[in-house]
Amino acid sequence: MKISRNTSLKPYNTFGIDVTASRFISVTTLEDLKEVLRKNYSEDLFILGGGSNMLLTKDVEATVLHVNLKGKEIITETEDEVLVKFYAGESWHETVLFALENDWGGLENLSLIPGNTGTAPIQNIGAYGVELKDSFVSCEAIDIQTLELITFTKEACKFGYRDSIFKSEVKDKYIITSVTFGLTKRNHVLNTGYGAIEEALTNMGINSPSIKDVSSAVIKIRKQKLPDPKVLGNSGSFFKNPIVSTEELKQIQARYPEIPFYIISEDEVKIPAGWLIDKAGLKGYREGDAGVHQHQALVLVNYGSARGRDILHLAETIQSKIRNQFNIELHPEVNIF
Repeated sequence: MKISRNTSLKPYNTFGIDVTASRFISVTTLEDLKEVLRKNYSEDLFILGGGSNMLLTKDVEATVLHVNLKGKEIITETEDEVLVKFYAGESWHETVLFALENDWGGLENLSLIPGNTGTAPIQNIGAYGVELKDSFVSCEAIDIQTLELITFTKEACKFGYRDSIFKSEVKDKYIITSVTFGLTKRNHVLNTGYGAIEEALTNMGINSPSIKDVSSAVIKIRKQKLPDPKVLGNSGSFFKNPIVSTEELKQIQARYPEIPFYIISEDEVKIPAGWLIDKAGLKGYREGDAGVHQHQALVLVNYGSARGRDILHLAETIQSKIRNQFNIELHPEVNIF
């Protein structure tokens, strides 16, 4: 267990925002986590995982609890499927790579997403036609007040688009300690029809891809379009892709017939937020050190010394322009504090 005061959180958030935590505690075991909660349950706690889906706009007065539990274990295994538990502090991309090293399928489209495994279910992370819920079996979470360890099934998590019960009904009541996935050992189902995966595989000279090939294609695409947080501070996709009615789509198509969209249901479609921002002329736009990435308009970046409120002001500028031009409301995917 690591305890410190007046600690900079710059190394603990992928935007690289330099704010201070008045009290910082990092735990690496479940026992330490319970001890901290037992002693601090009545205080405000700021739960910190991989710091990849947040924008810090001010110093944190609450006790910052860094959940850094490590480990992985096979729960059950058959000829066709394996159930694997990953602890919350494991890097998400390392979780994907571990599955690929063992030729376990299901997570390959989610390669190179920043953050930790324990926070992935909160957001129901997704990319290239696949969401976490597709392979999710359950997660264990500790009740912050009672210290009881609860198992949440897929149904109990109430997954939605970048959403789960951990963002609504039980928000701030539980800390996820581990996540269990059901992964295929053979007869893998490949998802290559979304985005540029098939094109990337073709360019790689691959006609019959394996799950590792799909992962390599996804990594190649992401590296071409998305900045490395270790080099250029960012939190990946800043906004959710808006979902609009088919009637609203028709109205927009009257002015922009080329607008891309993905069918959600008979009545709804999803529009790429990056396309909207790009069409509004904001790709590459900067306000000081806060900017829209030049290759991917959905990503806001910190060019060096941007403050959290600078990034937030930029986001609000984008929302205003998209609202005025398309009559569409963009909602942040990241959590803003």
